[in-house]
Amino acid sequence: MKKTGILYIAMLTLAMFSCNNGPKKRFLPPSTGGINSLMVVMDTELWKSGVGDKIREHFAAPIRGLPQSEPKFTITQIPPQVFKGATAYSRSVLFVEQDTLSLAHIKTNVYAKPQKVAVIKGETYNDFANNIDSLAGMAIAAFKKVEIGEAQKRFTRSLNKEKAFEEELGISLKVPSLYKLGRREKNFVWMDIQIPKGTMNILAYSVPWNSFTNDSTFVTDIIKMRDSIGEKYIPGPYEGTFMMTEKAFSPYIYPAQIGGKKAAEARGVWEINGYPMAGPFLTYIINDKENNRKLILEGFTFAPSEEKRDYMFELEAILKTVKFDLGS
Repeated sequence: MKKTGILYIAMLTLAMFSCNNGPKKRFLPPSTGGINSLMVVMDTELWKSGVGDKIREHFAAPIRGLPQSEPKFTITQIPPQVFKGATAYSRSVLFVEQDTLSLAHIKTNVYAKPQKVAVIKGETYNDFANNIDSLAGMAIAAFKKVEIGEAQKRFTRSLNKEKAFEEELGISLKVPSLYKLGRREKNFVWMDIQIPKGTMNILAYSVPWNSFTNDSTFVTDIIKMRDSIGEKYIPGPYEGTFMMTEKAFSPYIYPAQIGGKKAAEARGVWEINGYPMAGPFLTYIINDKENNRKLILEGFTFAPSEEKRDYMFELEAILKTVKFDLGS
C-alpha cells in the first residue's frame, strides 16, 4: 500500500508538471509616461542631423484645429545606450538606428504593456527619409490609439453617473465624475468641467438623417448646424452673443469611425460673435442609420493663454467611448 501511495503521488506530480509545460507568458510591466509623450531612441548626432529634422517634421508637426501651434507629441530624445530599465517602459517609442539593413515597422508590447514601438533603420539619409515618410502615418495612428486608451483608462476610474445622455439620446458616454450637467433639454445635453483658466465642454444632440445631403456643401452645412446650436443653447457673456464657428477659417474634415459607426470628424476654432472669446472644437457627425438620425458629439475648450492639446485630447477620448446598443 505504501509503495502504491508513493507511485500515485509521483504520477500526480508528473501530470501537474506536464500540464505546465506549455508556453509561458512573459511578464511585462505596465507602461509609463505622460499622455501624448513620445520617447525617441536614436544617436544624438543623428537626431541633430537632417534625419532628426525629418522625424520632427512628422511627429512634432502642429495639430490642426488648435488656435496656436502645438505639436502632436511631446518628444524626449535619448541615445540607445540609455534606453534600458524603466526608460524602456515608455508607452510610445520611436527607435531609429543607422544600419545596412533598411526597414520600417511597428511592434506591440515589446518591453511593457500597453506599448507601441516603431522601428526605423537605414544607412543613408535617403533610406531614413523614405522609411520615415512611409511609416509615419501608421506610427502616429498607432501611438495615438495607445494614448487614447491610456487616457480612457485613467478617467474611467471615477465616472459620472448622470443619465442625461441615455435618457435624451439613447447613448452612453464614459464621462469623468468631475464633469457636471450644465444644460439639458429635449434632444440636447451639455456637460462641462472647470479648469484652472476656463472650461472643458461636451455637447450631444441629433439632427435629421437627411441634414447633409450634398457633398459640395458639407462643410458649409456643418458650420450652419454648429452656429444654429450655438445661438440656441450656448450664450456668450452678454445678451445677443453666442458661440459660433470662427469665420476666418473653415474647419478641417476627416473620415472617422465612432462607436462602431461611420462618421465625419470636424476640427476648428469657435468664437463668440461680438466678443473676444475663442477656442478649439472637435465635432463628430455620426451616421446613426438605425435611429434615422445624425448624432452629433462635440468637445470644446475655453482656456485663454493656455496650451489646449491635452484638454482636447481628453475630450476626444471621452467622445470615443460612445455606445449605442444600450440594450445588449
